[in-house]
Amino acid sequence: MHPQKEQDDVTLQRAYYAQTASHYDSLHVDLHDVHHLGLSILSGLIDQTEAMSVLDEGSGTGRALRYLKMRHPGVSVVGLEPVAEMRAIGHQNGLSQDELREGDATAIRAMDASYDIVAEFGALHHIRNSEKAVQEMVRVARHGVFLSDSNNFGQGRPVTRFAKQVLNALRLWPLADYIKTRGKGYTLSEDDGLAYSYSVFNSVAILRQKFPHVMFFGLSASSGNLYRTASHVGVFAHR
Repeated sequence: MHPQKEQDDVTLQRAYYAQTASHYDSLHVDLHDVHHLGLSILSGLIDQTEAMSVLDEGSGTGRALRYLKMRHPGVSVVGLEPVAEMRAIGHQNGLSQDELREGDATAIRAMDASYDIVAEFGALHHIRNSEKAVQEMVRVARHGVFLSDSNNFGQGRPVTRFAKQVLNALRLWPLADYIKTRGKGYTLSEDDGLAYSYSVFNSVAILRQKFPHVMFFGLSASSGNLYRTASHVGVFAHR
């Protein structure tokens, strides 16, 4: 896509978060939502793997950082967030400048294998180049990567899901999505801002390049096959 188009997308996305920063948590944070469940799973994985450092991508106001700091006081937890207004709320809520930092998920300013676990919670479906973001997560992770995000192929009515899955199997989904979004490649909504069609399952091949063992967790109601029926899925890829 034309570089100017990407910049327009970024501008729209960041404007949404700048405008909603003051009430973002009331809009998007719930103790019973899918990402709280994802955080609970990651917490258990930190204990299981004895991880001592975690990097959270797209931290927003720092929800994941606060959760992990409370449950794992001996673990170094750092979050990256590109929108200054979101970081400001996190800092007001007690996170330090070192804990919640400015950063770009597609160009992480960190050396290879800098953090034991690199995680994200609902950030990748807001990044146009989610493939590059996942590659960066893999690069800076030492022991594993945890994703808690959308599975667009498990969203919608059964007939809608089936159609999307067939198109994806035929490698026609990008074209179908282009037509669906009238060439924009994204949707805009009051609840979720600017979002792209994304499935955690499309990131698995990248994860396995470094972390061959992949675990899947259903974060929403499903009928067994997570790819076919779960709207949100957790993934942990490790050595």
